[in-house]
Amino acid sequence: MARYIALLRGVNVGGINIKMADLKDAISGLGFDGVKTVLASGNVLFDSDRTDRQAIKSDIEACLRERFGYDAWIVLVDHPTLAAIVESFPFEADRDGWHPYVLLSSDPASLDDMFAAAQSLALGDESVALGDGVLYWHVERGQTLQSPFGKLSAKAKYKSTTTNRNLRTLRKLL
Repeated sequence: MARYIALLRGVNVGGINIKMADLKDAISGLGFDGVKTVLASGNVLFDSDRTDRQAIKSDIEACLRERFGYDAWIVLVDHPTLAAIVESFPFEADRDGWHPYVLLSSDPASLDDMFAAAQSLALGDESVALGDGVLYWHVERGQTLQSPFGKLSAKAKYKSTTTNRNLRTLRKLL
C-alpha cells in the first residue's frame, strides 16, 4: 500500500470554499484508506493499493468537480517523492523574513516553461531553481504576489497544472 498526497489547487481562496471534513469524506468515498486533511488549503493524505497515478488523479478531480461544483485540479505525489522534494530544497529554508516555496505540477513541461521564462526576469533577491519535477522558489516575505516570479507563476496558462506550497506545509505533510 502506498501513501499519497493530493495537493488541490485554489482551495479556500478566490471563492472556492471547502470544509476539510467534507473533503475528507469525498476522498474516503472513493475507497481510499487513512484519509487525512492537513491545514485548510487542500492537502489530503491517503493510502491506496492502486498504482495508476493518472487514474487516481482523474478520479479525485472528477469527484471534486461533482461534489463541490468547481473546476478542480490536483497534483498527486507519493510520500517518498515528497520527502525527496523537501530534502532537496536548495536555498536557506529557514532564512528570517523569507518564504521557501515549492511549485509542483502534473505537467513537467509547464515547469520547464516557467523556469525558462524566469531566466529573462529581473528577479532581484528572489531565487528560482529547477528541481526534479518541481521548481524551488525563495522570495522575501510580503513580496510573493508582487515579485516578478510570483506574477509569472500566477498566469492563467499554469492554473490547471501547477500548485504552490510553502516548504513548512510540505514538512507537515510528511
